[in-house]
Amino acid sequence: MEVDKLIELYPRLYHMAERGTWESIRARGLLSASAVLDHFELQGDDRTPYESMQRPEKMEVLAGHPEGIVLRDQKPMPRSRLLVALQDGITPEEWYLTINTKVFFWATRERLMGLLNARDYRVLEHDVLTIDAAPFIQHYRDQIWLCHMNSGNTWPMPHRRGADTFCRIADYPARPSGKPVKPVAELVVDHSVPDIARYVIEVHRMRGEDVLGRIF
Repeated sequence: MEVDKLIELYPRLYHMAERGTWESIRARGLLSASAVLDHFELQGDDRTPYESMQRPEKMEVLAGHPEGIVLRDQKPMPRSRLLVALQDGITPEEWYLTINTKVFFWATRERLMGLLNARDYRVLEHDVLTIDAAPFIQHYRDQIWLCHMNSGNTWPMPHRRGADTFCRIADYPARPSGKPVKPVAELVVDHSVPDIARYVIEVHRMRGEDVLGRIF
C-alpha cells in the first residue's frame, strides 16, 4: 500500500486513553507497555506480569510510584483463546509481548466507537484523541504497522492471527486501484510516540458514544 493512499483513505486516526490522562500524554507522549517498563527501568522477570502475560485487570506499574502509570487490561485476550487463534508457531506469551511493544490507533471512527461501546468499557469515561494522519504518518512511516483486525480481541470468535497480521505500510496488500484488499482496522507504532501532542487535533471526554465535553 502507498503512503499517500493510506492518508487519503484514513485522514484521521483515533486513540482511546484512560480518563484524565491527556495532560500526562501531552507531556510524555504515548508509551507502549514495554516503553513504560523501559521508563521505570524494569528488567528480567520483573517485566513478565506486565509484558508477556495477560493483564486481566488494569495494572499499575510499581504501585505507589509518584509517576503512577497504569496499563490497560487485556480482558478480550485470554491465553486459552489465543491458543486457538495463533498460527505460525507463535505462543500466547510471544503474542502478548508483540502487542505490548506497540502503540495502537484506530483507523476509523467506527472502530473507535466499537471499543468505546464494548461491554467492559461503555460505562467508563475515556480521553479520546483525534490525530491528523498526514503529518503523523509521514513522520512515523518507518515505525508503522497496519492490521486488518482488532489484534487484541478474541471475541466473539478467536480469529486467526500470526506472523502476517501486522504489515509495514508498503507490504500491506492492496488492489490495482491502490485501495487495501482488507480495510485497515489498526495503525500501530513501534515502542512509543513521544511527540504525539504535535499531531492531536482535539481531545474529547467520552463515555460510550456520548461526548461529555471537549478538553483540548
